[in-house]
Amino acid sequence: MAVNINTVYQTVLYIINKEQRGYITPSEFNSLATQVQDEIFQSYFPDGNQLNRQNQNNTQNDTEFFNMFKDTSYKLAPFENEANFTYNAANDGFIYTGVGTIYKLGEIISTYNTTNPIYNSITQLASKSDYSQITRSKLTTPTFSYPICFTTNAIITPATTNQLLVKVSPTPNALSINCLFKPTSPFWGFNTGSVGQYIYDPSSSLDFELDISEKSDLVVNILKYCGIIINDPTIIQLAEQESQQTSINEKS
Repeated sequence: MAVNINTVYQTVLYIINKEQRGYITPSEFNSLATQVQDEIFQSYFPDGNQLNRQNQNNTQNDTEFFNMFKDTSYKLAPFENEANFTYNAANDGFIYTGVGTIYKLGEIISTYNTTNPIYNSITQLASKSDYSQITRSKLTTPTFSYPICFTTNAIITPATTNQLLVKVSPTPNALSINCLFKPTSPFWGFNTGSVGQYIYDPSSSLDFELDISEKSDLVVNILKYCGIIINDPTIIQLAEQESQQTSINEKS
């Protein structure tokens, strides 16, 4: 379940007003909302040093430590999908033709429509230099069963920007890649009222794509950029309830 953007914005506005810290415009909020969502999303991918520190400092048992990663997998599930790649003869590789932004590549499957059998082979992702060395050697030449690939960027006509290009050896008939996609930027859409006030427009708005469990962190981190530090998460819950009640009273 996604996080409603209007709920977050109204909670942020309520706390800013209560703290007498001025006002945050829809444009400012949308910019911070995108930044904070991206930061939380990227926090799901700690580097090796962070993992080692977490493991060394962890006072929990192995099951609890595993559950932490299980929880992260659950939060990432909505962003996991198969990406569309189409063969481009001019570049002798497969280009990404989807609309989302790929964050990480997962399992890569190369399909070879040979007479018997048909191969659906897990494909090793290598660096460009390793790919070059492996494909040149008679001892390590890739096969239908053990293909190899590398990724690069290329400008594919008629596009004018770089597109993700995957080169595979041997060249398959089709390429399927399970990917993690970046969340779409949230957007609080609005109409302007008769006295210049901003009126929420759900039809032009985009909710946060993060799990509902991240709602408090979204509010806290947006407020942090506004110079407000919240140490007690119950304040967020109370502020959300009070802002919703205020909205109801204004409409009645």
